[in-house]
Amino acid sequence: MKRALIFALLLTACQEDVAQNTTPLPLTPETVGHFCQMNLLEHDGPKGQVHLEGLPGAPLFFSQVSDTIAYLRLPEQSHKVLAVWVSDMGAAGATWSAPGASNWTDARSAHFVVGAAVEGGMGAPEIVPFADPAAAQAFVARHGGTVMGLDQIPDSAVIAPVPDAAAGDENYSSRLRALSDPSKD
Repeated sequence: MKRALIFALLLTACQEDVAQNTTPLPLTPETVGHFCQMNLLEHDGPKGQVHLEGLPGAPLFFSQVSDTIAYLRLPEQSHKVLAVWVSDMGAAGATWSAPGASNWTDARSAHFVVGAAVEGGMGAPEIVPFADPAAAQAFVARHGGTVMGLDQIPDSAVIAPVPDAAAGDENYSSRLRALSDPSKD
């Protein structure tokens, strides 16, 4: 009994609790969005990444911040979220067409502009993150919207309606019919 106890103590002492690294990873030409599976560097606007427990070194990347937040709110999301990083659009050099590859800020402390007149990388209304609240307010002065914390963002802003691509296009219906016309095969 005494030997078993000593063995158990030694075994326990040899085990290390290694914390999973949740440092944000930079965007590269190989980085693709979780939902769209498209290269993120080819899309405008801020991005996001989510680090999940049990998936070390392999965060999920998102082509829009609104997609990142939508993922966090999905009831099907099964892994514990360890970290959420979003592009800091107030960082030096960050522009809408080139939001930066390494200028991440923690989403849980970020200041988000919600309801601004801007579209994200996939053409949907975007939620714009900033590390600095003054930079967020300056963005609101130029583009409208309201500054909110992550938990204050309403679901209706996360999955906002996308304007109808066919609106104002008189030829849309005829082009769509032509694509579906079996006589064209």
